[in-house]
Amino acid sequence: MERKINDFLKKWKRDVSRKPLLIYGTKQVGKTYSVIEFGKENYKNIVYFNSENYTELIKVFKTEKTSDKIIFKLSLLSGEKIMKNDTLLVIDNVNSLDIVKGIKLFARENPNYHIIMIASLKANLTRFKGEELQFRQMYPMDFEEYLIATDNKQLVEFIKESYSNDKPMPFHTLAMDLYHEYLMVGGFPEAVKASLEDQDEIIIRSIQGKIRDTYFKDFCRMKNLIDIPRNIEVMYSSSYQLLKDNKKFQYGLIGKGRRSKEYESAIAYLSVNNLFYKVHRISNAKLPLSSCRDKDSFKLYFSDNGLLFNALNTSKIRFLTTQKLKDLMYENDMAIELSKTMTPYYYQSEGKAEISFVVQNRNGSIVPIELINKNLTKSKSLGLFMKKYGTLEAIRFTEDNFSKKKNIKYVPIYATFCLNV
Repeated sequence: MERKINDFLKKWKRDVSRKPLLIYGTKQVGKTYSVIEFGKENYKNIVYFNSENYTELIKVFKTEKTSDKIIFKLSLLSGEKIMKNDTLLVIDNVNSLDIVKGIKLFARENPNYHIIMIASLKANLTRFKGEELQFRQMYPMDFEEYLIATDNKQLVEFIKESYSNDKPMPFHTLAMDLYHEYLMVGGFPEAVKASLEDQDEIIIRSIQGKIRDTYFKDFCRMKNLIDIPRNIEVMYSSSYQLLKDNKKFQYGLIGKGRRSKEYESAIAYLSVNNLFYKVHRISNAKLPLSSCRDKDSFKLYFSDNGLLFNALNTSKIRFLTTQKLKDLMYENDMAIELSKTMTPYYYQSEGKAEISFVVQNRNGSIVPIELINKNLTKSKSLGLFMKKYGTLEAIRFTEDNFSKKKNIKYVPIYATFCLNV
């Protein structure tokens, strides 16, 4: 499957100031597969190590203090020659600081060795950080990648063109149908592959459940054992909390008498590692938006739409015929795409006027982004917000086609991957 990260990897290979690269992202998003496929296409050979529980590998990095000696020992371990510029050295499941320290030597001593490390927990970056490394996050497939995987690359170009010129997209109905399929399948490559092979809906649900269970296994490695069940409780409660009209995360809905202090570290783990996206409430809008954040009021969105669909325990027919379920999935996808490049907030005034998302764009402007039902022609909340805070532009996501009215850009919900506000 063609992934966006492939273009980045090609640029990384050509970069004269290239440094060892660490790719991170949640499990099962396709990190290892993408790196190996890139290596096959661009190098004479690949030397791959899975560092998980590989004591001999860790010992090499712990004892050897020069990059030349590390390469010599790694060649012996792998039985393959590691060549400058021609070999891609891949170290998977990196969790050892000794390995990272050893790889950092190459940035200073031997930059012509091409090295990619792969890790799952974003929280480890605080231990791994350093100017000797490059970092790149990888996400589940977005709708653009899904369209390419389903041989609809031309449709991507039509969507991007319409997004740029605010003109109707000629294949709008087709795009909506494909987008609904994408939301139910999600962006994990294994689930997408099963969908492309016309596997039964039950098979896809089982794949999503298996991926969810890998997260549960990772919880068991947490130092604070009491957080293990709390993480699971948060994951199970989040889907029905999002179904409520008031989507603010409420601890009392996990269980009677539950308090925020009991779940702080569990929610921090889930959000820091991008298993969920935490979107805070603001009741004011001034620059910087972070100064308006209410730290105690937030929503938790799933990092993959397919996992949310699985957690809702619903069916394809019920999803396609229930507007509330579709709106929830749309909103979750918006949260995912916005969280990749910026920090979104949701707005709720004292009078209960609410805007789905508010962001501060690259130009420093405040932009409200609203999800509306196709039968809703006007939104008082958006108009009041723009008037109160003097915002000059806004985006409305809808099930209708592209258009622009005054300073409001109307965008069909399937074009969330175009967001570049």
